[in-house]
Amino acid sequence: MKRFHSVSINFRPDRLILIAAFLLTLTSSSLAQQRKKTEQAPPPYFPPYGQWEQRQPETMGFDTAALFEAVSFAKKNEISYAKDLRIAILQAYGSEPGFRIAGPVADRGGPAGLIIKNGFIAAAWGDVERPDLTFSATKSYLSTVAGLAYDDGLIDVKDKVASFVTDGTFAGPHNSQITWEHLLNQSSDWSGTLFDVPDWADRPPRTGTTEDWQRRIPVTPGTVFEYNDVRVNLLAYSLLQVYRRPLPVILKERIMDPIGASTTWRWNGYDNSWVTIDGQMIQSVSGGAHFGGGLIISTLDHARFGLLLLRNGEWNGKRLLSEEWIRLATAPSPANSSYGYMWWLLKGATKWEGVPDSVFYATGMGGNYIIVDQKNDLVVVVRWIDPSKIGELMTLVVSSLEK
Repeated sequence: MKRFHSVSINFRPDRLILIAAFLLTLTSSSLAQQRKKTEQAPPPYFPPYGQWEQRQPETMGFDTAALFEAVSFAKKNEISYAKDLRIAILQAYGSEPGFRIAGPVADRGGPAGLIIKNGFIAAAWGDVERPDLTFSATKSYLSTVAGLAYDDGLIDVKDKVASFVTDGTFAGPHNSQITWEHLLNQSSDWSGTLFDVPDWADRPPRTGTTEDWQRRIPVTPGTVFEYNDVRVNLLAYSLLQVYRRPLPVILKERIMDPIGASTTWRWNGYDNSWVTIDGQMIQSVSGGAHFGGGLIISTLDHARFGLLLLRNGEWNGKRLLSEEWIRLATAPSPANSSYGYMWWLLKGATKWEGVPDSVFYATGMGGNYIIVDQKNDLVVVVRWIDPSKIGELMTLVVSSLEK
């Protein structure tokens, strides 16, 4: 016959509490992990062609009243340019030696803009579908075409351009030392004439004579920043020699079509900037509208381009521009800490109160801006604002985000 022994177990209340707490922790952790699996963050939004979703600002973290105050500020501070932009160009550059408008110029529209948050439209004003001249904001598009050549392995920024352009444009002791990087960050001090405009005739010094400017001794490439549209146009001409196809076609096929841009944008050169490549006449485009030409483009298309840069060169799962290029293009240049490869930066003397110094932006005469703020997931496009007000506008936009 089996004997059964009774066993008494002593449960201490303090141990029971610890065990219960431990089990609760395990359960909470398991539930949290399960939620992460079932509640994954939605993929980044990329607007399809012809569409762009607009959301209420408060759903994206804005104080709506404060954001609308920023929009009102942009509208009230319109640039004081005539609608006929030929007048503005002649007023700005008409005193330069031999100056003439050689490329197309379109009348401008009124103030317009977009504020993009998390990829969605948070605010819009003006006619955002109207194609408008964008002046030197074109340079950032030209930089992007250079980035495509870099990504394709066709050029390296440290390569000397004379190895690619062999028609004498980069001949001589000084010009032969110029690299792609020098052209991109505007420190080449290239000396010569392109499309009948000598380098010294673009924004000449306030002192001296034509003879003085012609006889100047160029400075070592890479040492001095000088904003000069002739040399920017030289970059476009040089890239044309590399690609041997029109740069607007490269931009359209590789960037603008994939991001769903409209068919209304145009990139123009000059009436005398046609060159023969492989037996075909191709127009070399300009990097701005100093002499006319450049990009005529809508605010919406600008915003798509800005969103591509905000997303580090990727669009809806497809890599269009390398992160490495964007990093190079938005790094401070040795000759100017506020300038990269034709993108302006907030890392130098320029500061906008409350705006991250990681911001980079394209800008053109007349108050045309594409501003990329990766820290706050923002793209801000502004047309025809008084340039002295852009810092204040960006302060208003960033401060309208509820922290």
